[in-house]
Amino acid sequence: MTRPPPATRYEVHFGQRLVRCFADRPNDVDALLRDAVARWPDRTALVLGDAELTYRDLDASVTSIAANLMARGLAPGDRIAILLGNGFAFVKMVLAAARAGLIVVPMNVLQRSPETAFVLNQCAAKALVFDAACAPNLPADRETPSVAHWFIVGEGQGTPFAELERAASASFPTLDEESVFCLLYTSGTTGKPKGAMLSHLGTVHSALHFADRFDLMHNDVAALAVPASHVTGLVAIILTMIRAGGATVIMPAFKARNFLEIAEMRGMTYTLIVPAMYNLCLLEPEFGDFDLSAWRIAGFGGAPMPEATITGLAKTLPGLSLRNAYGSTETTSPATLMALGDINISPASVGRALPCADVLIMRDDGVEAEPGEAGELLIGGPMVVEGYWDNPEANSASFIGGYWVSGDIGSKDADGFVYVFDRKKDMVNRAGYKVYCIEVESTLSLHNAVIECAVIGVPDPVLGEKTHIFIHAHADHPDAGGIRSWCAERLSKYKVPDLVTFLDGPLPRNANGKILKTALRDQSA
Repeated sequence: MTRPPPATRYEVHFGQRLVRCFADRPNDVDALLRDAVARWPDRTALVLGDAELTYRDLDASVTSIAANLMARGLAPGDRIAILLGNGFAFVKMVLAAARAGLIVVPMNVLQRSPETAFVLNQCAAKALVFDAACAPNLPADRETPSVAHWFIVGEGQGTPFAELERAASASFPTLDEESVFCLLYTSGTTGKPKGAMLSHLGTVHSALHFADRFDLMHNDVAALAVPASHVTGLVAIILTMIRAGGATVIMPAFKARNFLEIAEMRGMTYTLIVPAMYNLCLLEPEFGDFDLSAWRIAGFGGAPMPEATITGLAKTLPGLSLRNAYGSTETTSPATLMALGDINISPASVGRALPCADVLIMRDDGVEAEPGEAGELLIGGPMVVEGYWDNPEANSASFIGGYWVSGDIGSKDADGFVYVFDRKKDMVNRAGYKVYCIEVESTLSLHNAVIECAVIGVPDPVLGEKTHIFIHAHADHPDAGGIRSWCAERLSKYKVPDLVTFLDGPLPRNANGKILKTALRDQSA
């Protein structure tokens, strides 16, 4: 049974926001680690293959990295970008940045040079830590003038990451809990990525929400099977397990059989992945032969869980508790969570609002919707970011009175269960990766043969959704393979359209000139 939530109280934050907060909480992300080290110094914190790090070992490495970064002139508030896959180095860098008061900027290792250059320049990053495998996709020095330090994990050009791990100490700054901990870049209606400013206050609250609502403790073992650079991997897994004092087993990439083997071998008790990953596990012929008896919490989000998946998991793992989570980068992950047993009461819901979250359903006329009435979800609470980095226009469009305007359409019933029906903004959730249609459309519009184009999401039984692009092009246009290859040179692999259709004429539009994506969806179907 879920334990009662910790005491909460109203507080004023960010100058004008009145939000409900946990009364007793760590001050910042670094305090999460320090608390875990003080309580469980010799417990395993991280596992990668056969290698393990205790909390004491992790803390010592974090101290050295933070001190060496400060010795090189990085000061509180400076941005340090990281282009690293799931591994020890990623976790160490995030925590070291927090200890030194730096703002960490995680990036996806799948992104291309123009995408990396944009992020580095938009936030004026002073340093970049990158994996050697990402070197071919790095922008040239002259394209990113703010970057003064290049640290490489592995062999290649740059300062070896090992130099940052040399024993060192320093006097570390006292952090303001409202200060920015992390910038996570997310696209929107403009097509340009926006740096959501995750605060220490919000990140700590999200870690507390997850740990408390999922009853996670120091003997729990989580699998990091999603990218650590996404808010789910960073907050729902890594930082949540540090709060609980448990162990995080790191998977460099998700492969269903490998995931099941690791879950069995390490006695995994908790993870949070997308429904497509659960589907892939069920498709493994020997799924039922794995000993997954320790697995008790199966978090999911990003897409509805198919009824067949729920049934399949319940049949093989009757002791497994499926727990839906709804949130976003702007809400530092969870705004709602499904409590134990509630999926049987309301399987279509994303759960109820968390103790420190406020979820409003607003009609188009600016009035709160009645229970069961559809409207747009607005989300408030200490976890909601203050805004986007150096982007007042996006801030004005995306926040109202401290509430984030989600762009999602849904409802809330009389019992507080929240339902999400559709998205106002165009986004495709491809196996947990968010593909923003406007970004793909904007990129492809630069192709000489393309007159106009539009991207939609289409259902897929394995990935959840795939991207389907419709193109009105000149007569000498390349074929579908050529379009996809052109996109692959400029976009992350998961953003490259899965399906390409060339139209004989212009895209369908309504009387106001807006593209009718509903007509394209009908044609795709």
